[in-house]
Amino acid sequence: MSRPTINDVARAAGVSKGAVSFALNDRSGLAPETRARILGVARDMGWTPSSRARALSVSRALAVGLVMARPPETLRADPFFPSFIAGVESELSRHGYALLLQVVPEHEGEQQTYRRLSDEGRVDGVFVTDLYVDDARPALLAELGLPAVIVGPGLTTPVWPSVGVDDGPGIVAAVEHLLAQGHTRIAHVSGPARMVHGRSRREAWAATLRGAGLPEGPCVEADFSAESGAAATRELLDLAEPPTAIVYANDLMAVAGLAVASGRGIDVPGRLSVTGYEDTELAAHLVPALTTVSSDVIGWGRAAAVRLLELIDQRPATAVELPLPRLVVRGSTGPVRHPVP
Repeated sequence: MSRPTINDVARAAGVSKGAVSFALNDRSGLAPETRARILGVARDMGWTPSSRARALSVSRALAVGLVMARPPETLRADPFFPSFIAGVESELSRHGYALLLQVVPEHEGEQQTYRRLSDEGRVDGVFVTDLYVDDARPALLAELGLPAVIVGPGLTTPVWPSVGVDDGPGIVAAVEHLLAQGHTRIAHVSGPARMVHGRSRREAWAATLRGAGLPEGPCVEADFSAESGAAATRELLDLAEPPTAIVYANDLMAVAGLAVASGRGIDVPGRLSVTGYEDTELAAHLVPALTTVSSDVIGWGRAAAVRLLELIDQRPATAVELPLPRLVVRGSTGPVRHPVP
């Protein structure tokens, strides 16, 4: 038997080809019962549309882009993006869209990549991650007319919508937890100050200390990698008056910091408390298990995909409700006992 066509589905459902297309693309204009009947007929007949034909029919690429300027070594070790991409894909697949992932060696190369993707018509929209304080990408994408969603905290003057959660409350909770344990010398290993989420996490740490009537502890700027986290930890522990607690801007740097402390024979949490951010799978299985900030990264990716598809289809935005980050207290934090030697 020949493969069923969209015409076969339309005849069996008693509707037009256009109605079948509307049902498939989840577009408005069909009664819910009509949409359900069309999709049921298509399913019963085993009909699935040709992606190429569908793209031509709607004059779209049926793909969205994610361009990342990350060294391959850093990207390989970063647990955020696999979870985020899983959330994105779970939503895109429901609508017949594909994700086009491109990794470029430096931040400047992203702009050329966006221009090429737009000129070649390879994507209908893009996600923008790792936003910089003076980032030129949102304005470029507006110039290109390429719909975009900012992943994470947005800029003060938004060009495109941002989808994410405020990471400040998670850092605040970590610092307040350490203060309640009697710590007053609380250091921070931050992400790059030129990145929006690196800056926002550092500001939350500093503001919480000021609110407690304490001066800012020492802060070492790193780049979110394990190597930079280890180097920053060594720098902090070599101070004449080292901290009794360190708040890291992500789990990867915190794990490296734990290894440095262990290598020096420093008891965690007896002589040094450590917190991370992201609650990666490994965090609960370390010795001691890592106190860290947890957020729903898969849900975050799903919500970002929903918003981008709405922009592409010029549909009103649906409300996005993502749970706030929460502190997960484990064995790497405890009361002040002895100063770090």
